[in-house]
Amino acid sequence: MSNKENGYSKNSEILLIYDAKLCNPNGDPDNENKPRIDYSTYKNLVSDVRLKRYIRDYLEAKGFEIFVTKIDGASVFADKRLKKFFEDAGRKADLNNLTDEDVEFLLSKLIDVRLFGATMPIKAKEGGKGASSTFIGPVQFNWGYSLNKVEMVESSSITSTFSGTEEEYGTIGKDWRLYYSLITFYGIVSGYRAEFTSLSEEDVKVLDDALLNSIPKMATTRSKIGQTPRFILRVEYTDRETFLGDLRDFVSIDREEGLRDLHNFEIGFLKLEEIIAKHKEKINKLFVFEDPELKIKDGSFKNKLEGLFAGKVVELKG
Repeated sequence: MSNKENGYSKNSEILLIYDAKLCNPNGDPDNENKPRIDYSTYKNLVSDVRLKRYIRDYLEAKGFEIFVTKIDGASVFADKRLKKFFEDAGRKADLNNLTDEDVEFLLSKLIDVRLFGATMPIKAKEGGKGASSTFIGPVQFNWGYSLNKVEMVESSSITSTFSGTEEEYGTIGKDWRLYYSLITFYGIVSGYRAEFTSLSEEDVKVLDDALLNSIPKMATTRSKIGQTPRFILRVEYTDRETFLGDLRDFVSIDREEGLRDLHNFEIGFLKLEEIIAKHKEKINKLFVFEDPELKIKDGSFKNKLEGLFAGKVVELKG
């Protein structure tokens, strides 16, 4: 998929809002796997790595080739992953000296590298130096955080039992969950960076689909089930210079404490509407998903966009 033929050359900004009910959106392994919380604000935190993992898993399930994955269910070093990748494709490559043709082939096959970039460190041969190829991805997210103050469900102990050769072994852990978290992510697509990873228009459409579908379809483990996308907006500009900044700054809810589900609050997009309208001439298209169950102050945001940007609004559908 060549960037020259169908490359993505514009900037986009992304606002993703999803909720998590009675689950653990992103456990902290350094803190008993408790949900990540900023204890100065009691806002729930979710790493960008967690979001990208959902997207990668979803794309892999859809049949796309992924670089950051496992081989036969086990984690492997980058050199082994690359070696198998070239072998499966019937190609020979010197991993310590990848040619431009090798790199172009990698980018043509690995959608997660085209989207998010990757660092591919190669182990050194005996007595030699290692190598690495680094691709800075055009699609980047910062950490997500909740708009509401979250509350932890009182943890219950969970027990796992494993059979040994002559006896059984057991472990006891804690089942940490949040009552409700309305999580927001901000992301960008850089038209400038897209050139270096051969990101295409079609790739960005695939990203739209993954933002809408990856979380409910891939967050299906016992501790993750209960997460649902509620609102997605991708603002695509006419150039690769324009960025408005973190779109979450223009979103608010009328109640931050004691939330238990989607119907306990109203969300406001008035400031977001104003900032987008102010830069109307720089906007090429707006891609939007709006859950009909979401209580939006002053009515549907999608309908308002359609009134402001006739013919430029594309509805994302699951």
